[in-house]
Amino acid sequence: MIDWLIFIPACFALNLAFGPNNLLAMAHGSRAGALFAQKAAFGRLLVFVPMIFVSALGLGVVLTASATLFTFVKVIGAAYLIWLGVALWRSAESISFEMSNASASSLGKAFRAEGLVALSNPKAILIFAAFFPQFVDVNSYWQSYAALGFGFLIMEAVAIFVYASAGHFASRFASGKLPAMQRVSGVTMLVFGVFLLVSPQPTRS
Repeated sequence: MIDWLIFIPACFALNLAFGPNNLLAMAHGSRAGALFAQKAAFGRLLVFVPMIFVSALGLGVVLTASATLFTFVKVIGAAYLIWLGVALWRSAESISFEMSNASASSLGKAFRAEGLVALSNPKAILIFAAFFPQFVDVNSYWQSYAALGFGFLIMEAVAIFVYASAGHFASRFASGKLPAMQRVSGVTMLVFGVFLLVSPQPTRS
């Protein structure tokens, strides 16, 4: 039986942890509103579904054990985060302050960015591969793993709303500072990329 009283607060703390995806949700919320950011973040949730399934199959262990595979994923992910950081910086002056200007094409671009950033950090799958098993009921492995995954996705959606709303309200109360906020987001994203590039291969405890 899953110990939800422990899993929910522990998992939600992981959902709320500041990282590239949550920063992206905040940036999207500041530029085009919380609803736009929430829609874009479905790209992240859709990527997490197969990642949870893969970790349930045990391939998270492979990612941890294979230095070559880990390095490949890490370098590609770090390069994308750095590129995204530069793009956020360069687009600072072109930010539209009208939420209605968020077009379908820009939503598609934001959707893809959320998905790619979710894929860029191999530590995400390690959360599923190393954290989830502590709560899995071995007598109903697949059902409990699916329940844990569903719970994670629900709490991730709540965390997205929190960050998107924070970005939206910050932009409303400091609209004149929005380009500066965009540059800060860009620099922070770039730093995430550099940290990912130099991070050591994680190990399962």
